[in-house]
Amino acid sequence: MESFLNENFGAVKAKNSPDEALQRWRDLCGVVKNPKRRFRFTANLSKRYEAAAMRQSNQEKLRVAVLVSKAAFQFIQGVQFSDYVVPDEVKAAGFGICADELSSIVEGHDLKKLKFHGGVSGIADKLSTSTTAGLTAGSDLMVRRQEIFGINKFTESEARSFWVFVWEAFQDMTLMILGVCAFVSLIVGLAMEGWPKGAHDGLGIVASILLVVFVTATSDYRQSLQFKDLDKEKKKIDIQVTRSGYRHKMSIYDLLPGDIVHLSLGDQVPADGLFVSGFSVVIDESSLTGESEPVMSTAESPFLLSGTKVQDGSCKMMVTTVGMRTQWGKLMATLSEGGDDETPLQVKLNGVATIIGKIGLFFAVVTFAVLVRKMFGRKLLEGTHWSWSGDDALELLEYFAIAVTIVVVAVPEGLPLAVTLSLAFAMKKMMNDKALVRHLAACETMGSATCICSDKTGTLTTNRMTVVKSCICLNVKEVSKAGNASNLCSEIPDSAVKLLLQSIFNNTGGEVVVNKRGKREILGTPTDAALLEFGLSLGGDFQAERNASKIIKVEPFNSTKKQMGVVLELSDGGLRAHCKGASEIVLASCDKVINSNGEAVPLDDASVNHLKVTIESFASEALRTLCLAYKELDNGFSAEDPIPGSGFTCIGIVGIKDPVRPGVKESVALCRSAGITVRMITGDNINTAKAIARECGILTDDGIAIEGPDFREKSLEELHELIPKIQVMARSSPLDKHTLVKHLRTTFDEVVAVTGDGTNDAPALHEADIGLAMGIAGTEFQLTVNVVALIVNFTSACMTGSAPLTAVQLLWVNMIMDTLGALALATEPPNDELMKRTPVGRRGNFITNVMWRNILGQSLYQFLVIWFLQSIGKCVFGLDGSDSDLVLNTLIFNCFVFCQVFNEISSREMEKIDVLEGILDNYVFVLVISCTVFFQIIIIEYLGAFANTTPLTFGQWFFSIFVGFLGMPVAAGLKMIPVDT
Repeated sequence: MESFLNENFGAVKAKNSPDEALQRWRDLCGVVKNPKRRFRFTANLSKRYEAAAMRQSNQEKLRVAVLVSKAAFQFIQGVQFSDYVVPDEVKAAGFGICADELSSIVEGHDLKKLKFHGGVSGIADKLSTSTTAGLTAGSDLMVRRQEIFGINKFTESEARSFWVFVWEAFQDMTLMILGVCAFVSLIVGLAMEGWPKGAHDGLGIVASILLVVFVTATSDYRQSLQFKDLDKEKKKIDIQVTRSGYRHKMSIYDLLPGDIVHLSLGDQVPADGLFVSGFSVVIDESSLTGESEPVMSTAESPFLLSGTKVQDGSCKMMVTTVGMRTQWGKLMATLSEGGDDETPLQVKLNGVATIIGKIGLFFAVVTFAVLVRKMFGRKLLEGTHWSWSGDDALELLEYFAIAVTIVVVAVPEGLPLAVTLSLAFAMKKMMNDKALVRHLAACETMGSATCICSDKTGTLTTNRMTVVKSCICLNVKEVSKAGNASNLCSEIPDSAVKLLLQSIFNNTGGEVVVNKRGKREILGTPTDAALLEFGLSLGGDFQAERNASKIIKVEPFNSTKKQMGVVLELSDGGLRAHCKGASEIVLASCDKVINSNGEAVPLDDASVNHLKVTIESFASEALRTLCLAYKELDNGFSAEDPIPGSGFTCIGIVGIKDPVRPGVKESVALCRSAGITVRMITGDNINTAKAIARECGILTDDGIAIEGPDFREKSLEELHELIPKIQVMARSSPLDKHTLVKHLRTTFDEVVAVTGDGTNDAPALHEADIGLAMGIAGTEFQLTVNVVALIVNFTSACMTGSAPLTAVQLLWVNMIMDTLGALALATEPPNDELMKRTPVGRRGNFITNVMWRNILGQSLYQFLVIWFLQSIGKCVFGLDGSDSDLVLNTLIFNCFVFCQVFNEISSREMEKIDVLEGILDNYVFVLVISCTVFFQIIIIEYLGAFANTTPLTFGQWFFSIFVGFLGMPVAAGLKMIPVDT
């Protein structure tokens, strides 16, 4: 089975799978009872082709637009008068430009139109907004703005109603065939025996079909609601916007044309717009244009497109086009709901369903042939083979219905959906732990991880930073305690304080604002916020410092340079550069330092040693260190020139505390006990990284801590020897992270490395493990039912010429197995024991030896019970008379169902004997089991005419429950048999 799965389904990956492989998969799933159900939450290939075609068309249009805009810029002075006329409804609403004109300007990179409308400032006037204060919130104009320009939301397909899921459940081919059988049975039965007796068999099948359909639809509908909740969480994206003069966070879906949006490194552009102001802005437009080369966004080329990413720099953007009018919106319109590629486990489960479906079809055909042969043999002995009655026709029809129902039971249609449901529940639980995973495949991958490469900030730490120590003018001071900051001001010269505040308040990506409530608020990254808070505690005034000089150049911080710089034009006309960043890097660019007298003196060996010892001291206390420096520049410096990399004067060093998250050390220990190696990758210096890694329990005595520059110098042979021992990588670049992960994949078997994006902490991994484990547990349970149901009906047909389980009974068993069982096992609560399992890689055997042991052992027990009843059941229970066969078959059916009930409980744990622990914590599981038992009683005692059953005695009920319960100690005994994992 594993070789078949790998051969036919191995090409399907968790993402970026070739379309040919996906199509081949769909073609290979030949025994698909209901493709609409099976492929509901997978990629829609036809829509994908449409999206690809549209993306290619967009790429060509944008390439042409960029080329034309470059050419137009050279002849901009020769712009001709445009014939554009403002539509009356736009003019009446108070605007001077319409949505289509705005869209054509930005989408077409049309500099001529932009020039005609007065540039960015002219567009702002026509949109009734301000490039500094933004829109005026709460006015009637906001409502009219929405009506004219629309809202920043993409058109989504309407949520499907419950009845749509009912209709899809009816699309099952085998259920349709059973429906036809039921109709024919109803007609023949009424003709032969009249109403109501002749309708019992047909109506029984119809009722069973309706029950299966509605329960299936209910499960699928609930699953769709789960995904709807997940989609809502995924779309909760906030961005900083200036409105009514106040800068604050708001949802990207509340943006309107005229809004002033603040963009920084890593942000996705939320709407089409125009560059207002900023520095060194580099945009990655590959998502739209297909071009890997990033583009600069400047006042001369101010066009910003929705869906692109800020690769470097920061800026303010004025929104011009929102929602479906943007290029990204048009592209999103072609994407289907649930368009993700299949997860590796879903691929294998569909493969398993296909294989078992073909086996089931074979058994169904053979069973039908055996039953028909036995019938012909009986009629030959009786001499009635030339005379056929309506009863014979009904008997043949029942045999055919049994054969079809065997296919229904054999194909575990719910397997892929069970895993989808399991992973969706896991993702929901992870969101409650503040860990957002956007794709099912990522959730599943995390559940199989053997190595975690974790970021530090915000993942292992709280990402709430505070300056706790400083070394200003060579004077080390603790500043975290109340009053220490003011004491620091009194101990260093005023000139040094002035330089320090100038550096903090100008060389930053953050901002100090007054919110609507009149309270001061600090915006920006945690590092910037910590420095700004430090500057305010020193008595600084953010706005006063900003107004005292003019910023003429900014080189934003990025993970490669490890520093940020600005150039200021001072009030006296001079130019001064400020730099801050990783202490070792910035200090290496300094040749002077401010001493205790406030004078800039040469940086001698003693001062260098003092600063280096201070950096190491701060770092050993798990503090992130930043060095602040400045340099006076010549008046000949141009904004196009790079900021010099040497000749700076060190102002001082600050130590920032970012506390470790509570419970991280315990989580790391839990990962280690599960065979998962945790590595920390950070941009901090090595002493800080080592201190935090030890505090988290990541760095052990036999582990290695290395810096990115040293890592990059190693040869391939050295890397293969070194990487298994690396536990900490400091001063790393994005390239270092990718290189490490790549080598981890080639160094270890079945390694899946999860890089740090805030979703890889231990609780997230734990929930992912739960989802994966519960999906596999459901697989074990369903396969056991498959094996037993096939063998029982097949062997019985061969031995006795009849099938003990009728079509109606098999449909009820199928519902227990396929829908209710999947729902129960998919919603299991977290269990710490699961984290002690050794992870299994995506190329490992799907059905492990442990699963084979449990499936075959439990199947053998259940088969022996039913074989015992078939062989000597009548003798043991003293059954005789005309209804003895009916009573025996009812007893067999009842024992079979209770075996499944107790096996479902045993399947909660594949290796743990105590399967009752925490069972009451899962109300869904308890409810499913209770409903199964309740309806089984109703079917046996009250629905005999429809389900071909008869009421049982107390002793027979006790025996049914006892043999079912006996399956639990059998399962426990099986788990004690050692097997190779």
